[in-house]
Amino acid sequence: MIGILGGMGTQAGLDFCNKLAVLNRGKIDQEYPLFLLYNKSNIPGRPESIGSQTKSLLNKSTNKNSKLKYERVLKSLLTGCKLLEKNKCKFIVIPCNTAHYWYDDLQKKINIPIVNMPKEVFKFTKKNCRKNSKVGLLATEGTLKTGIYNNFFDKNYNLLKPKENIQKNSVNKAIKFVKMGNVKAAEKAIKPAINYLIGMKCKKIILGCTELPIAIFAFKSFKNIKSSKIFLDPNLILAESAMAKHKN
Repeated sequence: MIGILGGMGTQAGLDFCNKLAVLNRGKIDQEYPLFLLYNKSNIPGRPESIGSQTKSLLNKSTNKNSKLKYERVLKSLLTGCKLLEKNKCKFIVIPCNTAHYWYDDLQKKINIPIVNMPKEVFKFTKKNCRKNSKVGLLATEGTLKTGIYNNFFDKNYNLLKPKENIQKNSVNKAIKFVKMGNVKAAEKAIKPAINYLIGMKCKKIILGCTELPIAIFAFKSFKNIKSSKIFLDPNLILAESAMAKHKN
């Protein structure tokens, strides 16, 4: 059984579940994957819980507030993962990019595998994008600050992000609108950031916040998502990886 730690946000978790279902479209009920979604929407805000320190400095830092915020999120994520582990899940997926800042510490405390979303996106990109290409990253400020994508991509790709004003006025707003349920406003808000990265000659653009595929693809068919030549949807890539792991 696939364990899904959702609620970050709720629509993103449901989007992941929907993609699991659509990947198996046409099968009878009994051939769909067993999965357990824990919509743990009370996890403290991830971007707001990331201080200015890198994680390597966090444990040594005198900034107790930053460390307390980090530990509070880790404790809540751990509670969610423990519930999924207790309920006999084979492995866990977390449809939230920023939450992967806590991945290493979380995996140390859980006895079943947690699939690493940024790593799966990197593996997919290696198969579909030439080495040293420009790859755009649209994500929360927390994801950008912690470098969870840079850790995998920097040796093989030129990872680009929007300028600060575009991040605040386009990406951040689009993410907020999806969380509020205003997908049409999100779709409009994200366009300047997309246009900027296309103008920077990015061959691929990672939708590195799980709200963003909802903003971009909400009014398009699943076929559009699968066939997109520029967008990389981590939720879809994670769903495909989860299905492959589920079958093994």
